[in-house]
Amino acid sequence: MAVQLAKSAIDLGIVITDSEKALAFYVGVLGFEHQADTPMPIGGGGTMHRLMCGDSMIKLVNLTNTPQAAAPGGIPGATGMRYFTMQVTNLTEMMAACAEAGVTIAVPESEIRPGISIGMVEDPDGNWVEFVQSS
Repeated sequence: MAVQLAKSAIDLGIVITDSEKALAFYVGVLGFEHQADTPMPIGGGGTMHRLMCGDSMIKLVNLTNTPQAAAPGGIPGATGMRYFTMQVTNLTEMMAACAEAGVTIAVPESEIRPGISIGMVEDPDGNWVEFVQSS
């Protein structure tokens, strides 16, 4: 039996340490749409910032009691979820906007195979975000 999806996108939860910095990155730099802030009912309390990226919801969770940080280093840093990917049509512009905002560039814009280019950046907590563009 396979999962029966109710919507064609996933929702992603990211535990953060600083709401102001995270919202500045995800809303201010990446342009995600801020939907709402809701109390976090598990993990000792806190706030969930609900953002939309296309049909996907990105849930930034700032817990009252900050948990231990995940191992840094993006893809080669550890096992587990290490990054998420957005298909974009403005890779060069997004990488420039991130650089101008002082965002750490993890992987500079590069063509990884004919017609496919990527760039990866780090959010304020060191989580990697990948942009992929097809020509």
